[in-house]
Amino acid sequence: MNSNMNRAVISLTTGLEDPERVTVAFLVAVGAAEQGRETLMFLTKEAVRLVLQGFAHTVACDGCPPLTALLERYERAGGRYLVCPICLDSRRVDRSGFMANAEAGGTVQLWNWIGGDPVVTFSY
Repeated sequence: MNSNMNRAVISLTTGLEDPERVTVAFLVAVGAAEQGRETLMFLTKEAVRLVLQGFAHTVACDGCPPLTALLERYERAGGRYLVCPICLDSRRVDRSGFMANAEAGGTVQLWNWIGGDPVVTFSY
């Protein structure tokens, strides 16, 4: 794999109001992270709640993997979350409940993580 294309960003704006969309985004993120790509999920809007310990206990559809299993696989594979601070504040989300691989950060931090190299991106 080309070293400058070894990073992936998955932007997710949807939370548990559309669990199938969330599941698809996590399947893509898990796939990237488990293949050894540095993977970052940029969470905005209702998706910011997904990084709260114990929040994402759902199965989106018949035959879909449990969301908690996908989050665990993503963390084990080294996946990280960058969580929109404006979205957190507007929803009064307590950051002390974040998973260990999540941190608050906005577009400046996102662009710093991306740097000057091309990055594979997906948006859900």
